[in-house]
Amino acid sequence: MTTIQLKTGSHDQLIDITADVRKVIKDSNIKNGICVVYTPHTTAAITINENADPDVITDMITGLNSLGFEKLPFRHMEGNSPSHLKSSLIGCSEQIIVENGTPVLGTWQGVFFCEFDGPRNRKVFITLTGK
Repeated sequence: MTTIQLKTGSHDQLIDITADVRKVIKDSNIKNGICVVYTPHTTAAITINENADPDVITDMITGLNSLGFEKLPFRHMEGNSPSHLKSSLIGCSEQIIVENGTPVLGTWQGVFFCEFDGPRNRKVFITLTGK
């Protein structure tokens, strides 16, 4: 298992970690298998989406924030319940097929760490199975 350390810079932020995932896969010498990318934080997430146009990231954050979670009468005293909901909606992990030593991603796809309660220091774990 490989750990990636991230320092986020804003409350809501998507960070492209595709290059990190590719490097971990390459360094593993696994040619065919599954790569799991996971974050252990309850107010963060992992997703796969377009990484060619930076407006997609902005639109994703805008869309999630437009859901109006901040207006709900939450009981969690820490005040970050909207961040917990966003994390649960997106999910804490992604599985990626590895073929011929590279992740099977679409032409425009990238892997993103999603921060919903930053800025913070965060971790992403990457592990592979295969041969």
